Amino acid sequence: MILYRPDQIFIEEAVRDCQLTQTVLDKLPEVEVFHVRDSRDLRRSPRRRELPIPTGKRSLLIAKHQGTFFKPCPASQVQGGRRNVCCNYFVVNLASNCHMECSYCYLQTHLNFPLMVVYANIDDLLEELSGVLREKKQNFYRIGTGELADSLALDPLTESSRPLVEFFAQQSNAVLEFKTKSNCVEHLLGLPHEGRTVVSWSMNTRHIQSREEHKTATIDERLLAAQRCVEDGYRVGFHFDPIVYYSDWEQDYEELIREVFGCFSPSSLAWVSVGALRMTSDLRKTILRRFPGSTLPTGELVPCPDGKLRYTKSIRRIMYERVFGWIRQYGSSDLGIYACMERPEVWSRIFNTAPLTDIEIGDSVTVGFQ
Repeated sequence: MILYRPDQIFIEEAVRDCQLTQTVLDKLPEVEVFHVRDSRDLRRSPRRRELPIPTGKRSLLIAKHQGTFFKPCPASQVQGGRRNVCCNYFVVNLASNCHMECSYCYLQTHLNFPLMVVYANIDDLLEELSGVLREKKQNFYRIGTGELADSLALDPLTESSRPLVEFFAQQSNAVLEFKTKSNCVEHLLGLPHEGRTVVSWSMNTRHIQSREEHKTATIDERLLAAQRCVEDGYRVGFHFDPIVYYSDWEQDYEELIREVFGCFSPSSLAWVSVGALRMTSDLRKTILRRFPGSTLPTGELVPCPDGKLRYTKSIRRIMYERVFGWIRQYGSSDLGIYACMERPEVWSRIFNTAPLTDIEIGDSVTVGFQ
């Protein structure tokens, strides 16, 4: 993969003395640094907000996260008057934006600030999580950092994984997930994780990875990184998402799934998810403009109640039936499997049952951790 190196760094005054800030500066002594009193001034600046996406990503802002870190996954929200099936997932955001260039990435239209942002006040995050987990000891939480940024792509600069892994190692009612398309696992190895951190990879066919997931680790690099984590005692997960419908999709996805499950024993696997390609109308226009060679926006996509374009239900059902069939064939029957951000009626067809509640799905996925 291509590692991130900014052309300039902006540091908010509130995090000037934070450990993460110093770590980044120590690793990038040649990069020009600018100090700002309040990062909101940068965010409000039309000059910054209107930068083209590739230009904005060349600047890194180290800032203080304002407000609450800990939130339910956006998939749990009602959209268009209807709700997708959710897996009781929770998120914390330590960064915003991604230097990798997946053509289908929703961040292109979701974010309204083009700079790369990392939040340095990790102590505030850990204090907030301590309060939540202590107050609700009867609940079990699966918490991920990969909503607004790749969980590990910036870790070679920030090393923010270390305090999180060490914190979750001490928790009895939570498990942490790093979700990535990188191979940046070096700073995870050797940490006392106590089995409370899962490292997971978004996976796609080599055809899609090479054509649509620019600057990311190759499939071989991801598998090698996962094997290194397993050797260090971590359990790993895989997210086959987005599944893309194209002429050789069946052959390619079966080969991918067979290869993935051929590399790992059932005991080393935490969970697996599957999701079909989806995008908003604005994202479709952005892909056509930014990635004119992409074939993704030209597929058989139709508007759905949640405001996204998706393959027709008949296509999605075929894709899910094939993919879940291969996962069961080459994987383990005890593996936690779920469909990500899917309609209840499609879920029912896939699993031959009515969708479970969010908590029931979450419990089924994390059964090996509770």
